[in-house]
Amino acid sequence: MKTRRRSSRRSKSSGLTTFLRVARFGALATIALGLASCAVTPSMTSSRYPTKSDARPHHGVAKAHRMPIHGVDISKWQGKVDWAALRQAGTKFAFIKATEGGDHVDNRFMENWYGAKQAGVPRGAYHFVYWCRPAHEQAAWFRKNVPADPEALPPVLDVEWNGQSVNCPKKVPREQALAMIDTMLREMEAHTGKRPIIYTDITFHKEILEGEFNDYPYWIRSTAAEPHERYSNRRWTFWQFTTTGRVPGVTGDVDRNTFYGTENQWRMFVQSACDPRDYRRLAAHGRCQPLDPIQTASIDE
Repeated sequence: MKTRRRSSRRSKSSGLTTFLRVARFGALATIALGLASCAVTPSMTSSRYPTKSDARPHHGVAKAHRMPIHGVDISKWQGKVDWAALRQAGTKFAFIKATEGGDHVDNRFMENWYGAKQAGVPRGAYHFVYWCRPAHEQAAWFRKNVPADPEALPPVLDVEWNGQSVNCPKKVPREQALAMIDTMLREMEAHTGKRPIIYTDITFHKEILEGEFNDYPYWIRSTAAEPHERYSNRRWTFWQFTTTGRVPGVTGDVDRNTFYGTENQWRMFVQSACDPRDYRRLAAHGRCQPLDPIQTASIDE
């Protein structure tokens, strides 16, 4: 009897030791997994679009990956785009290069323009400004080559210096640049019926655009820091946060962008063609498409 009881105690002790070893191993494994997850880059852990990525992610723009509305900008350099795959990956919008200066059309513009529409990706056309061509000629060229589609997003005026241009690398005086921009914005709005978006980079904004055209939505480039760290007193509607994005449907690098607001604010932007933060003020002057009462009631979310 005593021997049996001692054997039972040894058996229980052995079982308890095994249990503690297993539990200790489980705890260590859990800690190890937790530490491993901390080592993963923010863009990998917090992205709302897991099939999209970045060939060279930068920690300074990690916040962009957590925002709900993402899109791309496209030109001939992306080659053939699979728009259905792009949409399935969660792409909510695309800005497509249309024209440059007064005599150049992106040779994939029409293909991309109608491909995006067929796939159900909201899209807008952009014009790249050439500072050695009169503004009215550039506006006429845009008008000639870009359909006035009432379902399209607002057009984009891309203003940056042409420093790498062989024929026109110069900068023009600030007042001349502002006058050219003003002409093109007004004529693009007259053609499309929608208030254009201004795209710019850090240098051009600092030298030309600070404090100017504040009634227009801005799409700004900042690939190594959040916009407020690079742009002085500039509210933005779109943020281009990387030029080395990877997205299903596009081979190689593509620019990735995010919209500033919520999914509901995005719906309001698409319907009204105005930044929701400006809707009441601009709508009173007939500058926005009408919103339905439900969306208008939640415009200040």
